Amino acid sequence: MVEQRVHDREYVLEESRKQDVKFVRLWFSDILGKLKGFAIKADDLADALEHGVGFDGSAIEGFARSYENDMRAFPDPATFSVLPWRPRHNAVARMFCDIRRPNREPFRGDPRYVLKRNLNKLADMGYTYNAGVELEFFYLKSSERPEILDRDGYFDQLSSHPASDLRRDTVLNLEEMGIPVKYSHHEAAQSQHEIDLQYTDAMSMADNVMTARLLIKELAQLQGVYASFMPKPISSSNGSGMHIHQSLFTGGKNAFFDGDDEHYLSVTGRRFIAGLIRHAPEITLVTNQWVNSYKRLVAGYEAPVFVSWSHVNRSDLVRVPSYKPGYETSIRVEYRAPDPACNPYLALSVMLAAGMKGIEEEYAPPPPVVGSVFEMSPQRRQSLGIRSLPSSLGEAITLAEQSELLPEVLGDHLFTSLLRNKEIEWEEYRSIITDYEISRYLPDL
Repeated sequence: MVEQRVHDREYVLEESRKQDVKFVRLWFSDILGKLKGFAIKADDLADALEHGVGFDGSAIEGFARSYENDMRAFPDPATFSVLPWRPRHNAVARMFCDIRRPNREPFRGDPRYVLKRNLNKLADMGYTYNAGVELEFFYLKSSERPEILDRDGYFDQLSSHPASDLRRDTVLNLEEMGIPVKYSHHEAAQSQHEIDLQYTDAMSMADNVMTARLLIKELAQLQGVYASFMPKPISSSNGSGMHIHQSLFTGGKNAFFDGDDEHYLSVTGRRFIAGLIRHAPEITLVTNQWVNSYKRLVAGYEAPVFVSWSHVNRSDLVRVPSYKPGYETSIRVEYRAPDPACNPYLALSVMLAAGMKGIEEEYAPPPPVVGSVFEMSPQRRQSLGIRSLPSSLGEAITLAEQSELLPEVLGDHLFTSLLRNKEIEWEEYRSIITDYEISRYLPDL
């Protein structure tokens, strides 16, 4: 597991001088997980670290109303990194920021603060939360229509220039920024690729996902192509997921490991799974926040549809990958619903909260599924208590509105803003006449 880098103010200022940094991009996320930011000159970095940099919060989705718009961005020294795809002379660096009000109080609508608050609560209970991410995406010829770059398939090693070169360059750039990559490969769908980010602490992982998404798009654009994290850009192909592997550690030990269990999974791990299973439908609005997200969560395309768990089986929402002998850290829980267009700070927050609710209230997990849940009859699934994930954004909104967990995890400000934003999106979608409706109904009705 990769340890979080510890950089202080003096390190950042010295490294900035050594690497000829002239501009620093200050990054943060809006409630939807879109990367926002602005650049300052390196000469102003010391002041920014001490006092923050002011900006208009009312211009950022979900941040603030017009009459309470003043915000300050405080760069986090631990996130300083030079952007390797930019020139080395007059270099550009980036730092993620904590957003605060003018009185320096944390802004409760900042997604990074939401995750930090939940991690601090976890630390008070004696745990740390770690995550690894499988990030899937498509390389396309443009953003105008989903025209593929290659016709390769899962793990294919045939040269698919420029896609294979782009993936290679992305891995090298990520590692140069201190973001190790465990695997990279071609995914199942044509022109679909995957980059797996090495396991690390949850805050670093959320920052790493935000960085990786930008870097992948930037390098693609430099080569005249388009990288998309749209969950389902092509109707006849698999969609893109962001499978998240999770574990809890306490006292340096993996809390999910039990050497005496048949599957090496502890009671704590089983209760964490039980929490994910019980709360999965209501947190799906966060892990799958777009209208298009629910075009991916359908049967037949390797995405979860039902709320079930198993050992190893990849058709279930939650799975426990096989134990690697001699490595206690290999026991982890994989949650397969999220897509790569979610807000990683909020997604990690709600998954952590759901799992911890299972631990705190000692939920009993249902039995793991044996065989394919997709091949079961509806009656069989019902007898096993297997529910479905929401089938549309509208259904996800309804379940989120009924949730007691989400306001607690996200805070009232962010929860209300997210609901309002998603309700607007759903109503806009419902009012649009699609090409399917025209071709299906206009000739006959």
